[in-house]
Amino acid sequence: MTRLKATYEIESPVGVQRAAEVMAGEQSTGTFMRLASETDALRGRSAARLDHIEITGTSSHPALPCRLSAENYEQGRVTISWPMENFGPSLPNILATVAGNLFELAELSAIRLVDLGIPNALATGCPGPQFGIAGTRQLMGVPSGPMIGTIVKPSVGLSAKQTAELVSDLAKADIDFIKDDELQGNGPACPFADRAKLVMQVLNSAAQKSGRKVMYAFNITDEIDAMRRNIDLLESLGATCAMISLNSIGMAGLRAMRDHSPLPIHAHRNGWGLMSRSPHIGVAYSVMQKLWRLAGSDHLHVNGLANKFTEDDDVVTNSARAVQAPLSEARPHVALPVFSSGQTAWQVGPSMELLGNDDFLFCAGGGIMSHPDGPAAGITSLRQAAAAQKAGERVEDYAKDHPELAAALATFKSTVNRN
Repeated sequence: MTRLKATYEIESPVGVQRAAEVMAGEQSTGTFMRLASETDALRGRSAARLDHIEITGTSSHPALPCRLSAENYEQGRVTISWPMENFGPSLPNILATVAGNLFELAELSAIRLVDLGIPNALATGCPGPQFGIAGTRQLMGVPSGPMIGTIVKPSVGLSAKQTAELVSDLAKADIDFIKDDELQGNGPACPFADRAKLVMQVLNSAAQKSGRKVMYAFNITDEIDAMRRNIDLLESLGATCAMISLNSIGMAGLRAMRDHSPLPIHAHRNGWGLMSRSPHIGVAYSVMQKLWRLAGSDHLHVNGLANKFTEDDDVVTNSARAVQAPLSEARPHVALPVFSSGQTAWQVGPSMELLGNDDFLFCAGGGIMSHPDGPAAGITSLRQAAAAQKAGERVEDYAKDHPELAAALATFKSTVNRN
């Protein structure tokens, strides 16, 4: 593949064919009328191309507010491609091309970007994950099995000292990974520098005793220069992970952190529903995760099975598989999927089954902290659930000889069927 290809599901009052032509023109050489300088040679070199058009249905009403009206609104699936010479390996400009002004076109009453084909030139021109799955396992000291993590709760309100005390308890309980909540940044009540210093004192001390260091993802999200300073501080303290809020810092911010950071980038997708929740407009996760991986995300959140949000299990499954799928023949750029959102021992086995492997990070908040026998038992219950799946046993049967798992299954039974 030598061209960047984008596939859209659209609806139009002027017909799918005409709407696709407008989309291709708007996002490459065209405007509302042909210009004198828009020669055939220029078009041949730089114009977007309609590679596929498929009519899928009609509707008597527009899916979204639309200035143009019609008796019927034709629906279809279209694929448009661009030469790499239009933008090079610049992800911000690629995003402006495949998900820019076309979302505002009057000829469209619905548009959703559902797939993105990555040419080898783009995959090789972007850095991709620096650590990914293998590097993260090595830093955590977890050679096999799901990596078990949790989130500091309450989300905000704890001081730096209180955060470190909680982290100390979790490290003693043999957790693999801990992360800041996305709401915890650099507020006056818990300054980033103070939190980082006290937490790393605890984790460095625990590592001397246990032989492995718990990975803590510190939320560095801020202005660009501040994020660089945050990363430098983390490196000096011996930290092993930096967390960013993808939709807050943008593609350029993510790439800047990837280029600066000697640490894995834990990429949180908070705000994702704004882009994805409507079936009539937005961008599919399968598309955005490719761009985020190209820019350097090592870990990517994918929601979780039977989660507390709006996505169903099929969406979560497809998202998790997408993060592990190679981006191109030239550079796979595989990242680590992160399951989170209301996860408990009930979801560990199914998560392993849907992926066909255990190369994921399983983040449970209440599923660990609310275990009736404490956080250590909560962590153990998750590992026991993974062992049950690996042994091919029903988790309920395995729990008969594993009291931590039995208690977790009883306590969190309400999480089994949220969908």
